[in-house]
Amino acid sequence: MSNHEKEPIFSARNLKLLTGPIGMNNPITVQVLGICSALAVTVKLKPAIVMALSVTIVIAVSNVIIAAMRKYIPDRIRIIVQLVVIATMVILVDQFLKAYAFDVSKQLSVFVGLIITNCIIMGRLEAFAMANKPWPSFIDGIGNGAGYGLILIIVAFFREFLGSGTIFGYPVLEKFGLYSIGYENNGMMILPPMALIVVGLIIWFQRSKNKSLIENK
Repeated sequence: MSNHEKEPIFSARNLKLLTGPIGMNNPITVQVLGICSALAVTVKLKPAIVMALSVTIVIAVSNVIIAAMRKYIPDRIRIIVQLVVIATMVILVDQFLKAYAFDVSKQLSVFVGLIITNCIIMGRLEAFAMANKPWPSFIDGIGNGAGYGLILIIVAFFREFLGSGTIFGYPVLEKFGLYSIGYENNGMMILPPMALIVVGLIIWFQRSKNKSLIENK
């Protein structure tokens, strides 16, 4: 048994697993993973938040399952087992959304199913869950899901606010009378390329504030 496995539940290492992906090891802005969904589901805040929660649940639960089974999974079929676990979780999440949040499910369309191909999830199972106990793996999943979700929410906020003039569908700009003084919605913000540009600006901002991210490259 490794020293990591003997650590207390709320150790400094576990806290770092939770907070690291939100900042200095963010899966999107630092590891540059999961970019496709960041482009596809961030036109509005609501679907972006639902996607963030969905990915977080899939990562966290899949991490726990693989961590619990890690000693019994033959090395030659570990990728297949990981894919089966991820696919099962994605199907459950997809069915839940169709049952209780059908409108959002329609907005997300095929992108819920494409969570299976999200490289963040497979990366955490392979790099972390296969070598750690369930509790640290759960925290790692929550941390990476939160880091991923944070970027989605930031991008969706600016795209919906500047592109549609709304927040959660509420006409914010109209309420404050900005249209009456000549302001017009920026239609480019709802186009997919703008999502990439906003993500690029977030990456630039983060790395300009943390020179170590540039030095480590």
